[in-house]
Amino acid sequence: MRKNWAWEEVKPQVHKVHRTGHGDFDPQNDDYLILLAEGRLVNLGNATGHPSRIMDGSFANQVLGQIFLFGQKYADLSPAQKAERLTVEVLPKKLDEEVALEMVRGFGGVVTQLTKTQAEYIGVPVEGPFKPHAYRY
Repeated sequence: MRKNWAWEEVKPQVHKVHRTGHGDFDPQNDDYLILLAEGRLVNLGNATGHPSRIMDGSFANQVLGQIFLFGQKYADLSPAQKAERLTVEVLPKKLDEEVALEMVRGFGGVVTQLTKTQAEYIGVPVEGPFKPHAYRY
């Protein structure tokens, strides 16, 4: 594309690609495309919503989810068993809480243990998971 059309950087990761030809372009011409992140991973290239300290928690959850799924040994199942296991499931809340605990510790925070009275009051086990089964993240 760069060989055939003129590129104008609007701001980092945002370009106007003028389709009137390579080289100079008329800024008043409205024959252009707006291209984000040069057509690559827009969610990474143009992300401004979450700082990396938050995104690392999301990525850690994805890795723990993959480890959990690997532990289910799906690849070792027979074709019939694989067909039965093709589902969309919510991963165990305990995995998300494990990541959250380490993130709080990483920020210098402290997480205390629920008392039996507190756990009974909110209807969860003392050791977690700390959200009811019906809760969706």
